[in-house]
Amino acid sequence: MSQTFVEELVPVASRRPLCVDLDGTLVKSDTLIDSLLLLVRTHPLRALRAPLWLMGGKAAFKGRVSSQVQLDAAHLPYNRKLLEYLEEQRGEGRKLYLTTGADARLAQRIADHLGIFEEVLASDGTTNLTGNKKLDSLKKRFPDQGFDYIGNAPPDVPLLEQAGEAMVANPSLSLRAMLKSRKVRVTRQFDDQAAPVKVFLKTIRLHQWAKNILIFVPLLLAHALKLPSIFDALVAFLCFSLCASATYIVNDLLDIEADRRHPKKSRRPFAAGDLPVVAGVAIIVLFMTLSFAGAFFLSRAFLGWLLLYLVTTLSYSLYLKRVVLIDVILLSGLYTLRMLAGGAATSVAFSPWLAAFSIFFFLSLAMVKRFSELQNIRAQGNTLSNGRGYLLADIEQIRSFGTASAYASVVVFAFYIYGSAATGLYHHPSRMWLMTPLMILWLSRVWLLASRGELDEDPVIFAVTDRMSLLIGAAIALIAVLATL
Repeated sequence: MSQTFVEELVPVASRRPLCVDLDGTLVKSDTLIDSLLLLVRTHPLRALRAPLWLMGGKAAFKGRVSSQVQLDAAHLPYNRKLLEYLEEQRGEGRKLYLTTGADARLAQRIADHLGIFEEVLASDGTTNLTGNKKLDSLKKRFPDQGFDYIGNAPPDVPLLEQAGEAMVANPSLSLRAMLKSRKVRVTRQFDDQAAPVKVFLKTIRLHQWAKNILIFVPLLLAHALKLPSIFDALVAFLCFSLCASATYIVNDLLDIEADRRHPKKSRRPFAAGDLPVVAGVAIIVLFMTLSFAGAFFLSRAFLGWLLLYLVTTLSYSLYLKRVVLIDVILLSGLYTLRMLAGGAATSVAFSPWLAAFSIFFFLSLAMVKRFSELQNIRAQGNTLSNGRGYLLADIEQIRSFGTASAYASVVVFAFYIYGSAATGLYHHPSRMWLMTPLMILWLSRVWLLASRGELDEDPVIFAVTDRMSLLIGAAIALIAVLATL
């Protein structure tokens, strides 16, 4: 720790009031941006009018947004170390004050939830209580004894300079530099942040790139492995992966409020407050630019499939994932779309047999994903809160749809074995019959694990991480090679 940020114990005997900033300090995220994202999700037409609200000033803008939506104070990403310290100070009799530029109604709801603050000083629709305005307010409120202050960003510098004891929480680099240059002595620092590299990889969902391996499937099945085609497939893989990561971020930004109520999704970087929304937007712009720049080096048909993928995934994230059955049909279609894009990128014809097989196979995987989600909710005794439109009573019907679709894909594959397409590519297509029991085994195992509540909600990720699935996949690949020889 630098000399500026040294921690020492300061007796509570001074009894100076302790004033705590909200956004980025007590809460790791920005509540105004969180509120805007919730507004976009729940009232998109009202959100379009938001720029007009700025004409009344920032304080009025915050008030208008706060009046439209209500963040769930119980699930905000609080700085745990800071909150523990505040509760300790409160227990020792110290008076705590929530002093924030956020709208007073929002700040009061948070203070009511925590139950540790003596009073709330916040923006009131007329005055935007930040920087020097906040400092003036605190000087008037505490003219004799002064105050101690905890902040996190450059607007807090004037308050930290005037505070009896200056403390910071997850301080930004710019704040560190400013405090060092002004020789402000910070006595406590409350860090509650994940490792940046880990946060970045988690944000872009690198593991989800495994789905885009489907781009190579047409090339492999056509036995057209030539260096130019392999290179085109690699470029297509990167384009789809970057575009997919960008759309995942869009989805995560819009789902912040819902994700915070989910036992697992609450650990996502934006929901957990480990990555600011501004950084997420920057990643979206960068990845989209790189994705479509790479697509221009491939065929126009591939560019068309990539655009369709983007529009479909955004439509899914914004609305269609909440429409019963349409959501799973779209999910399965996106898997098939990846293979269509792979065929377009490498100029390989997309087999009608592959199309028929993929429709049923990926519909089953989409169904098992939704089934697994519902099954886990039922097993945990929780109530549905994800807005998907499904009921727990739908579980058995979804199981019926999904298993029927799974075995239909095996039937399609069985018919393919003795078709002219297979005999033209394989010297011994009859050997491919050995694949069918392996396919039945894997699909049945996936559904069995889902029924037991032991399946991750994403079966594709399960397939590339599960040892048994990898062994089955290797066996199928070996049989394919033997059928070719």
